[in-house]
Amino acid sequence: MRFAEIGNSREWTEPGWQGDHAFSEKVGVEDVEAEANRRLRAIRLHEWRRREFLTGLPMPEDLRQYAQQVEFAMRAICCLSHIPHDFDSDVYWPRPLDH
Repeated sequence: MRFAEIGNSREWTEPGWQGDHAFSEKVGVEDVEAEANRRLRAIRLHEWRRREFLTGLPMPEDLRQYAQQVEFAMRAICCLSHIPHDFDSDVYWPRPLDH
């Protein structure tokens, strides 16, 4: 690996090299929130909430708990000083429901 100083910035001169620092700048809180929303859309949470509002029938408890777990995971990941580049991996999120 070669290191070059260009102007007032420092860059790696080999184009294929990417360290953890390169990934951390690209991942933001909005990316984590988008992943949480994607997971909640997958279980159609908005439809269940709408059904609960219109009919008065509560949504299934496992869906409610899953939504709370996704929200908690999202907040925990966003609070990290360094959001991992693989934040969308199932390792960081609750186990998907088997519906």
